[in-house]
Amino acid sequence: MTISWEDFLARVVERGEYQGEAEADHASRVVLALLGEHLVGSERAELAAALPLTYASLLRDAGPASEPLTAERFVEAVVGWIDGATPATAQWDIGAVLSTVADLVPGELLDRVIEQLPDGYDLLFGHPASA
Repeated sequence: MTISWEDFLARVVERGEYQGEAEADHASRVVLALLGEHLVGSERAELAAALPLTYASLLRDAGPASEPLTAERFVEAVVGWIDGATPATAQWDIGAVLSTVADLVPGELLDRVIEQLPDGYDLLFGHPASA
């Protein structure tokens, strides 16, 4: 069963300590659309299936990135899409969204998603890889 938009957003609001839903919604849209550009195959579809339709379509329908982004460059890309963001606030936004996503999917799916991405994304999802 997919989580409702309201429940997903409530979790992001709480984790990100946002003042309202609009800020959390914007962060969620930016982060998930950018993430969708870097995922392929069944992992992308399975991850999208765990999300509310609005966010699922952003993840699923994103065009492929022209080049893979390191975790650091992913943060910088988010800075470019959120007015007034800094690397620190973008990392906070990413953490609020991706840790919410991580809690919604089975651990093995999260592992497969993280394996597709460059080093450092495990930290963005709030699930550091074992050393």
